[in-house]
Amino acid sequence: MTTEELRFLIDEALEGNISEADFLRLEAQLFVDPVARREYYGRVLLTTLLEAEAATQCEQSGNMGHATSELPIRGWRLAFAAMVVVCASLLFVIIWQQGWVTADRDLPIDEVAASNHINHPSNTSEGTTAQEQQSSGFAILAGQADAVWADTVLETGDIVPPGELSLESGLVQFELFSGVTLVVEGEARFSILSPMEVSVASGKVRARVPEPAQGFRLLTEAGQVVDLGTEFAVNVLADQSEVHILDGEVEWRPTGLPPHLLKQGEATRSNTQGETKIKADPRTFIGASDLDRRIRDAQQSRRDKWHEASQELAQDGRLIAHYQLTSAAVADRRLPNLASRADQRASEGSVVAATSAPNRWGEAAGALDFSPAGSRVRLQVPSEHQNLTLICWVRINSLDRWYNSLFLTDGHDQGEPHWQIMDDGRLFFSVKKHDVWDVSKGETDKHIFFSPPFWDTSLSGRWLMIATVYDGTNRQVTHYLNGVVLSQEAIPEAYLVTRIRIVDASLCNWGLPERNQPRFAIRNLNGSMDEFLLFSAPLSADEIRHLYEVSHP
Repeated sequence: MTTEELRFLIDEALEGNISEADFLRLEAQLFVDPVARREYYGRVLLTTLLEAEAATQCEQSGNMGHATSELPIRGWRLAFAAMVVVCASLLFVIIWQQGWVTADRDLPIDEVAASNHINHPSNTSEGTTAQEQQSSGFAILAGQADAVWADTVLETGDIVPPGELSLESGLVQFELFSGVTLVVEGEARFSILSPMEVSVASGKVRARVPEPAQGFRLLTEAGQVVDLGTEFAVNVLADQSEVHILDGEVEWRPTGLPPHLLKQGEATRSNTQGETKIKADPRTFIGASDLDRRIRDAQQSRRDKWHEASQELAQDGRLIAHYQLTSAAVADRRLPNLASRADQRASEGSVVAATSAPNRWGEAAGALDFSPAGSRVRLQVPSEHQNLTLICWVRINSLDRWYNSLFLTDGHDQGEPHWQIMDDGRLFFSVKKHDVWDVSKGETDKHIFFSPPFWDTSLSGRWLMIATVYDGTNRQVTHYLNGVVLSQEAIPEAYLVTRIRIVDASLCNWGLPERNQPRFAIRNLNGSMDEFLLFSAPLSADEIRHLYEVSHP
């Protein structure tokens, strides 16, 4: 939030013209940002002094007419209301700092702000520079088929960490930051040493090197391959190594022997007996196009199996809503609810502003991109529930706003749930408990169940299955990422809600602007969603894990 925007919201609040959406934005900023609180206190003090001076001037002038008396009276009311807000805010901060209210955290509020928002540009003062986020590695895992890793687990889209990798079986494709593409066939042991250097201890590796990466080196015990603009492959075994030139030429530097050129169609085999020239055989090495075809075939097979499983899932009596996007549904701007339960079944979804995008299976127009402002899917969920399970498949571009919506009711009334992601990568889930509460007693309107941060920029563009279970029966909330528990927290007795109601709601956005208040908070998800499920029961950890296993590409 910029300084200008903060001052505008403060002035709107002091004048009594602020909308609910803007009030929640201001409230959140004041709770986590001490600079914002100082700005707020300063403007309240200025307002109070100006209105007090205006009242004094009116009294001294002796003009007590009805028309002029309205200004100081209204001013003092505003000043009094503002001072009440300030005192309440100060008291809440003191309570936090004394540790009397821990909510989800044990740190004082200023330490929470520092630990949860460090390096965030919106929390740096003018004239300072936020530290850039960093990662470590030299390549991206671009694709894999039936890959089995020995010592680590790498997912497609991961930045490959430094160090030796051991692939027991299957195929993987790496895209080095230099532009080099590697296809590795297990069993293989290898290390990506830099964007321009790879070491292979064993296994088959095929490299395609573009012109900007000429000079790329591949190291084996038998020698070094130095690229001169080419596509080549190596097969490193325990007793021998082969180098095959599939296109262009390389400089081959055998260990203990003079270097020489190898051109397209040529190959060499090195062993304890020396070096032998052989004919290059591209058929023995799998290329990027072959691997891509295998990946697409495997994804289509899994997609078909998930479609069959979805038809069975539709008969689950606990399922309230299941929106599984297709290109036809996206084009029609209407998402049918696949859940078959009649009594508590949600309505169909109505698409607003969101645009078509590829889904997690790679199918064009099989998902919705919610990044355009105002994007959402409108739906209605009847009845009341003691328990909820919310599951969605999303691809997040960035968390560039304070709240990033997943599923929220239109308003924020008693018993209504809100599910979203904070800008620091934490999942946020709450059900409003109180319409009236006493801040002086450390009360709030709800308890917020946060997960630890699970998202950073290294996951940008990755498809993820996010799930949250509100178990009112056993009084706990559990967050999941890709079928694995992120966090679990007991529901405090004072904030237990046994009658959750949703009614009108939106996917990937929150709230509707009103006739006399067209301004609205920007909370739409900067990313895509291709599936959403809502259950009226708390699914178990085994059920969540099973859903991930049968539904991931």
